[in-house]
Amino acid sequence: MQAFDVLGDPVRRRILELLADGEMTSGAVCDVIGEEFGISQPGVSQHLKVLRENGFATVRPEGTRRLYAVNAEPLQDIDAWLDRFRRLWTPHLDALATELARGRRARRLGGADDPPRRTP
Repeated sequence: MQAFDVLGDPVRRRILELLADGEMTSGAVCDVIGEEFGISQPGVSQHLKVLRENGFATVRPEGTRRLYAVNAEPLQDIDAWLDRFRRLWTPHLDALATELARGRRARRLGGADDPPRRTP
C-alpha cells in the first residue's frame, strides 16, 4: 500500500495526529476515534493494523496493554515527495512573513499604517 493510500483515510490521519502527541494505548485510541467517528473497537483496531503494517505506527507491549507511537520514517518519504511542490507556496509564505514584519515594525515606530486610536 502506498503512503498516500494509507493517509487518504481520515480515520488513519486522525490516529496519527493523536499519536504525534505521544504514545497511546490502543484502548485510548479506540475511545477517541470511537467518539469522533462512531467506529467500533474492532474497526479502530483494523486502522491501527494498517498503520502498523505500513510502517506509520509502532506498537510495544507493556504488561497487558499495547502502546502505539508514530514512526516518522514513512512521513519523511512523504516530505521528500512534497519537496518538489514547495516552490509553489514557499515564496508566498515568505512574502506574507515580510509583510507581517513590516506591519509590526510600522506599529512599533508609530508609522502611518497604525489604525486610528480611540480615546475614552
